[in-house]
Amino acid sequence: MTGNRGVGKLSPWLLAIRPRTLTAAVAPVVLGTAMALRDQGFRPVPALAAMAGALLLQIGVNLANDYYDFMKGVDTGERLGPVRVTQSGLIPPERVKHAIIAVMVLIAAVGSYLIVEGGWPILVAGVASLLAMLAYSGGPYPLASHGLGDLFVFLFFGLVAVCGTYYVQTHHLTPLVVWAAVPMGFLITAILVVNNLRDIPTDQRASKRTLAVMLGETGSRVEYLGLLAGAYVVPFLLWAGSVTSAWPLLSLLSLPMAILLLRILRSGDAPSMNRALAGTARLAFVYSLLLSAGLLL
Repeated sequence: MTGNRGVGKLSPWLLAIRPRTLTAAVAPVVLGTAMALRDQGFRPVPALAAMAGALLLQIGVNLANDYYDFMKGVDTGERLGPVRVTQSGLIPPERVKHAIIAVMVLIAAVGSYLIVEGGWPILVAGVASLLAMLAYSGGPYPLASHGLGDLFVFLFFGLVAVCGTYYVQTHHLTPLVVWAAVPMGFLITAILVVNNLRDIPTDQRASKRTLAVMLGETGSRVEYLGLLAGAYVVPFLLWAGSVTSAWPLLSLLSLPMAILLLRILRSGDAPSMNRALAGTARLAFVYSLLLSAGLLL
């Protein structure tokens, strides 16, 4: 009985951190570390710290989004997505706010080590990431409410995550690392596109102008298609331009997953959207493993 009560107390917090989205934090770190290994610069402790920092940043964004969307009246009982713990009353707003502060402290602790290892570029990237985490849903000009969420995700969970992971291990960047970060950014942004596509009706009523609200359902589906297509074009361009061998084309093995997701997304109902959301997160992770393997080979 004691164990069951413990699980019951933990469950709302598991809902709050949204474990299914955490692969979006893991995937770019895996890719950045694989490229450091490829260039004989792999260092396990900075790599693990980068992983911890990325996971904490993702958890922080999830908690802040949960808290601020409730406080601003965006999340209501009409919402079609997974349960939001603040809106549903599972966790009081003050406790969620305290959890956000605790996550920020942990990010600062991990970040301090990474700054020692990587110097001022990591300091700049870390401070920018922390500010963007809070500004995504909160502050006087929430990024997500002004159509900038997609750009935020592409920059910080794609380019910064991959390049930062590589840099903290090797202390330099190469053009190939930046190029490899682009498809990762595309796929992780696609996760957000599905989320915002599902939430268009409730976001419109709350005057939350995500890019999906601005583009509409058709435009958002086109954006999703473009992001997935771009992720598969980049490795081909690298091979065609003799930047890499053909091995990075291993990423094409995940193409059937992408095609299935496009089919699921056609239906437009909430359960399908939620399946597509989790599936896109899985796609990003599988793609990162395949691209990493290709670059190593």
